[in-house]
This record gives sequence, structure tokens and C-alpha cells, in this order.
Amino acid sequence: MVKLSVLDLANIREGFTPADALANARDLAQHAEAAGFERFWLAEHHNLAGIASAATAVCIGHVAGGTKTIRVGAGGIMLPNHAPLVIAEQFGTLATLFPGRIDLGLGRAPGTDQHTLLALRRGPDSSDRFPQDVLELQALLGPPQENQAIHAIPGEDTNVPLWILGSSLYGAQLAAMLGLPYAFASHFAPQALMEALTIYRERFKPSAQLSEPYVIVGCNVIVADTDESAKRLFTTPQQQFTRMVRGTRGQLPPPIDDIENFWSPMEKEQASSMLSCSFYGARATIKAKIAPLIKATGADELMVAAAIWDHRARVRSFELLAEAMA
Repeated sequence: MVKLSVLDLANIREGFTPADALANARDLAQHAEAAGFERFWLAEHHNLAGIASAATAVCIGHVAGGTKTIRVGAGGIMLPNHAPLVIAEQFGTLATLFPGRIDLGLGRAPGTDQHTLLALRRGPDSSDRFPQDVLELQALLGPPQENQAIHAIPGEDTNVPLWILGSSLYGAQLAAMLGLPYAFASHFAPQALMEALTIYRERFKPSAQLSEPYVIVGCNVIVADTDESAKRLFTTPQQQFTRMVRGTRGQLPPPIDDIENFWSPMEKEQASSMLSCSFYGARATIKAKIAPLIKATGADELMVAAAIWDHRARVRSFELLAEAMA
């Protein structure tokens, strides 16, 4: 049976605050833990009015401190924004506080706009160093070596599991070469999903961390008491992605009755393309809707995002999904 996990962007809802978003993230993680989800990941984004997880390691500590068994991690840290030593110290500290529960997913995208890149002190060639930075980070989290000059304390020998995240073929090639598990961001960029998974599996080289390929597939899933209720809740991510197309992101909007009055035909086409790896429905119908994705990808795990404005409805969506897939 495919494992289920949660991707939480700590969305700041219209009419609410970042404090509400972070409290809701922790509450959702507690319910996800009770429902049997495998892991709970938060993502690094900057300068976005609707996302509260910019200080990702801090948010992970907040969530891990409110849970007991569920794995908690980054999905992901945009490594070119940071010195590997700093990330090793941050996640080494998390692994020391919450042993056996911390994951570190790594991406190379900026997670923000060009102006914010400058504010982050990220250089134009930062992404080019991504493979070297991953290896440096892996070494800092591994056992100490003879004559090693720099040590991550805490961090050294915590061996925090690394994941490569991606939405293109680049990440698949790197994950395969390094023998690391691979998570594809098909919840917002599904176009290269199947080709990337083929490359990853064909080129995979076993490593100390992983003996055979392991794939997480990202998707959007909304479950409610009825298909119609779920369809209405889905108008929130539809609005959210339409705003991305318009360049006017803002905070997470409540659902609306008629999405067709909100977007233009061109916006509908673009937003729907980004959301093509999305499913909504009732508990009785959702499993059959997701089944073709699992079969086509051979996913070991689904990483589920659910941009639902009402927090109680969001918690209920994940609970219903767990029941449906059991």
C-alpha cells in the first residue's frame, strides 16, 4: 500500500495572520500523526504574503515539538540560498532534539523573486554549485573524518536523511547519481513527471542511505463529505494558481461558488495545467480517482497538498483521505 504524507505551505488565509498559519500547521500535523500519515513537510518560500514557512527549520521545530512519532522535515530547503554548514547545524540540532524523526529535502530553485535573491545574498552561480553543496552537506551530517577541519555541532554523525526534490529532469539525474530518494513536485509542475521518474529509476546507483529507488509523487487532494463539497473547496487552489498566472498571489482565498466567473479561458488553461495532478471528491470516490496516478508512477509515497481555506475542513480532508486509502 502506498504511504501518505503531508506537504504544508503554512498558508496564511485571507482574514488571518502568520501566527494562525503556524498554529494550524502544528494542529494539522497532530491530526495527521493520529491518522497514520508517514511524514509532514514544510517548504522554504520567501517574500510571499500567503506563506508563513520562510524560516523553515524553525517551523519544523515548532511542528516536531507538538508531535511524537510522525516524521517532520523540509520539502524543501532551497540549498543554494544557504551555506551547507548552516543547514547542517540547523538540521543537526533538529535531529538532536527529535532523534529519528527529521527529514531534509533539498531543492535548487530560489523559492522567491529576483529582488529577494539579492536580499538573501544569493549569487548568480549559486544553483550551479548545488551538487557540490549537497555532497558537502551530506559529509557534514555524516561521521567525522580524519583531519577534518570543519564540524557541524550539532549535526555531525546525525546522518539526517537527505532527499532530492525536483520538477525537472535535473533533480532526477542528481538523485539517481547520489543514490538518494527523489520527490517530484507534480503538485504544481507535473509536466516532466513520468520522464523524470524513468530517468531516476534507470540511472539509480545504490548508496549508504538507500539500496533501491524510492519515489515520492506530489499531488493536490481535497476530500469532503460529498463530491460537490470537495469541488467547491477546490476553487481555493484554482484561485490561488490563477493568481500565480496573473502575478498577484496574495493570501489564501476562501472558496467561491463559480470558478468560471473568476478566470479567463487562458488563465483556466494555464492554472489547470499546473493543477493537473489534483484530485477532489468524497471518501467513497477519491481512492478510485487517485489510483491511476499511483499505478502510472509506481509511487512509493504520495505527498499530499491541500490548500483549503477553512482549517477544520482541511483537517477533515486529510482524515477522510487516510480512511479512504486504508
